Amino acid sequence: MAEQPAPERPVYVRDDIETATVRRAPKYGVFLAAGAFLGILVALILTVAIDGSDISPYTQVVYSELQVFGFTALICVVAGVVLAAIVALIFERVLNGRTRRVMVDHEQYEV
Repeated sequence: MAEQPAPERPVYVRDDIETATVRRAPKYGVFLAAGAFLGILVALILTVAIDGSDISPYTQVVYSELQVFGFTALICVVAGVVLAAIVALIFERVLNGRTRRVMVDHEQYEV
C-alpha cells in the first residue's frame, strides 16, 4: 500500500470580531399553512351546516356537498391565510423589541 500524505492543515488568515443583531421572527410559512388548514376545517364545518339539497335561487341548480365544500373552501382558505398573515405580523411587531446585539468572532482559514 502506498502511504498517503498527511492532510494539510488550514492556514489561519485572519480573525475579526464583529457586532451582529439577533432577533426573533415568526416563520411565515408555518403561519400561512396553519391558516390554510384552519380555513379548510371551517369550510368542512360550513359544508356540513349548509343544506345543499335546495335549488339555488340564482342559478336554479342543486349543488352537491362536494361543490358546496369547494365554494366555501375557496373563500375560507383565502380568509384563513390572510388572518394568519396578520397574526404573524402582529407577533413580529411584539417580538421586535426583543432584539439584542452580540459580539461574533469571525475566523477565516485558507486551505
